[in-house]
Amino acid sequence: MIATIINRAVMQGIPLLLGSTGEILTEKSGNLNLGIPGIMYVGAISGVSGAFLYEQAVGGQVNPALAILIPFFSCIIGSLLMGLIYCFLTVTLRANQNVTGLALTTFGIGIGKFFGGSLITLTGSDIPSISLSATSKVFKASLPFVKSLGWVGEIFFSYSFLAYLAIIIALAASFVLNKTRIGLHLRAVGENPQTADATGINVSKYKYVFTCIGSAIAGLGGLYYVMDYANGVWSNNAFGDRGWLAIALVIFAIWKPSISILGSILFGGLYVVPIYMSNISVQGVELVKTLPYVVTIIVLIITSIRNKKENQPPASLGLSYFREER
Repeated sequence: MIATIINRAVMQGIPLLLGSTGEILTEKSGNLNLGIPGIMYVGAISGVSGAFLYEQAVGGQVNPALAILIPFFSCIIGSLLMGLIYCFLTVTLRANQNVTGLALTTFGIGIGKFFGGSLITLTGSDIPSISLSATSKVFKASLPFVKSLGWVGEIFFSYSFLAYLAIIIALAASFVLNKTRIGLHLRAVGENPQTADATGINVSKYKYVFTCIGSAIAGLGGLYYVMDYANGVWSNNAFGDRGWLAIALVIFAIWKPSISILGSILFGGLYVVPIYMSNISVQGVELVKTLPYVVTIIVLIITSIRNKKENQPPASLGLSYFREER
């Protein structure tokens, strides 16, 4: 039972990990992107569209490599476009970042529902969902010897490649931020873009590049949810509040991708534990699901009281940079 709960918690947490890692990279550049929920939607529907068209073209007899690459890069492209839209509005046109992010969330969810509904109509199904079982089977493939390892295999080795990729991306992001010159420049841009600009760092370039990279990573969270956690089934409104949980996880992890790995498992556990609790009411389930937000608020209060600089968000987070005022 415990091994199963941990397994489901990890699977539930991977979309949050990808979303939070992408948002951490974005926020380190000084951009506050509240459009992550919409970006995850667009990433998911872009991957679903690519997989759907491929499965229709080959009649369900998919090539494993293409079954992964087509939805994977479709997801990346869709998410990158959302990141570019955000950057154009907030970096080039200097629009308000909060308003832009919220608008992108509404826009992204609308795009997901529109194209999802269109694909459902093309299938002629009476059920308002799309099933991409052939592609999902490839995405969910795990190591062949997992079952022989018992609970060790279930906890550590039973996940798809995207789950391990999410952890690798988070560790790589942590390394880049803390151990490389690029990471140093990025943190300088987020803390004080005026000073960074004066030292020759291209502020706009760093904001564009890392916001777009962050958007692509977050979009993969949406693709993982559909292809792995949901077994290749797309249905409108299935994501719930996972995009907002990813943003909350950024605060919980105090803007450190390495901490977000453990935080995502904790959040995922809080999300799935009620399923395994007997004699709990529907109201109780919903109450337990609010715990990640409660924990985030507690962490925010503690870090604010302690006021350690390394645990605070970038100083220029959410503020547009006007070079003329330097």
